[in-house]
Amino acid sequence: MAAVKKRKAKVKAKKSPAKKSPAKKPKKSPVKKPAPKKKAPAPKKKAAARTAPKPAAKPKPAPAPARGPLPGEVRVGVVTHYYGHLAVAAVRLEVVLSVGQTIRILGHTSDFRQRVDSIQIEHRPVTEALGGDEIGLRVTQHAREHDVVYRVPA
Repeated sequence: MAAVKKRKAKVKAKKSPAKKSPAKKPKKSPVKKPAPKKKAPAPKKKAAARTAPKPAAKPKPAPAPARGPLPGEVRVGVVTHYYGHLAVAAVRLEVVLSVGQTIRILGHTSDFRQRVDSIQIEHRPVTEALGGDEIGLRVTQHAREHDVVYRVPA
């Protein structure tokens, strides 16, 4: 047992004595200062009368072109749905439409022309569709529901 105590004594001797930090002063709680008194708002001054002449009126921008069918265009139908992954518009026809004709799709945010390359009824390709048919029409740009399809004169 004496050997164990000697070992412990050696181990204790190897350690450097811990340094004591100087005594810390207790922290004082901050003293709350009284809030500054608010001043009454100053009375508003009246605006001076304008003596300088008014600048010249800016010219008005030209009105946007009318958004509707152009002369000679015939309403063909209305887009009922758009399939984005296929770029196909489902169109309910009002008059005859055939492959090779040029159409214009006009809506709130869309306005483009294209040639009719493909028409399908019930997933079967056709060359001509009659009024009242629901067709699938491949389109070159995004068409939206309620866009109107017009046939452009050749």
